[in-house]
Amino acid sequence: MKTNITILGGGSWGTALAKLLSENGNRVTVWLRDENQCKELSSDRINAKYLPNVKIPLDIVFVSDINEAVSKAQVILIVTPTQVVRNTLKQIKEEYKINKIIINASKGIEIGTLNRVSEIVAQETKDCKFAVLTGPSHAEEVGLSMPTAITVACEDKDTGEFIQNLFMSSYFRVYTNDDVIGAELGGALKNIIALGAGISDGVGFGDNAKAALMNRGIVEIARLGVALGADVHTFSGLSGIGDLIVTCTSKHSRNRNAGFLIGQGFSKDEAVKKVGMVVEGISTTYAAYDLAKKLNIEMPIVDAMYDILEHDADVKETVSKLMLRERKDEKL
Repeated sequence: MKTNITILGGGSWGTALAKLLSENGNRVTVWLRDENQCKELSSDRINAKYLPNVKIPLDIVFVSDINEAVSKAQVILIVTPTQVVRNTLKQIKEEYKINKIIINASKGIEIGTLNRVSEIVAQETKDCKFAVLTGPSHAEEVGLSMPTAITVACEDKDTGEFIQNLFMSSYFRVYTNDDVIGAELGGALKNIIALGAGISDGVGFGDNAKAALMNRGIVEIARLGVALGADVHTFSGLSGIGDLIVTCTSKHSRNRNAGFLIGQGFSKDEAVKKVGMVVEGISTTYAAYDLAKKLNIEMPIVDAMYDILEHDADVKETVSKLMLRERKDEKL
């Protein structure tokens, strides 16, 4: 039975997931704010700006009217940047955001409120079932049908399995998990560490430094996650260490690439402009810094990244301060 799915956002990830869901036999509508972009995608069937090597199936519909897009949707998939999720949901008429299945595929924390997307959705919709789709998954590879494994986290077991069936394919393997908090935080916070990994590469540090950064980074992520009610084991899975590895090391990683440019001496704004896409790790650094302070959670790597981004702290001096912190046991 075909499911009516609306994707909010037509960037690289939204395009790749639209292709996958269409191939799986679903009716897919993609909403974009830009009417001209809708017309181009509808006619050319290529997302030249974000995913130029992927042919878009003919049955995917592109619209610029958000209420038209969601009016018949059974499932809404959010693929907009986290910082605009709330405003996007506010544009939807009340009758169209009741009793839906809402899946978030964005990765971040809202600046100011410090809300995760699950909390934003709970505040802006009514009686919806929420899930998060996350894990090591670059759109460039999914769009080309390369093998990928990912997690869908949902507190409702039946809904989680329903979503698992929507996405499962010969090249896209989906695991279920009931830890929404852990999955959201793993996907969001690893972008901060990926920025750091890129900076490390950019200034010329070696593999030892990056391995240490990644390992201690997942420790910090888990520390904050557990404080917020997550299951520590989630951070050993696809949405934790799996996503961290790919984002810190891949040529496709916008966060790693932005970090590399910062390490080379570019400002954060210059780096984002050169990357040409939203770099979620920058906004997430600010949100995570505030969240850690609010909860009195020790996150020295996040603190260091905040100093680099906000105060233009010297990278090598910042690393030296991290290395010379008070001695401690690895388990702490």
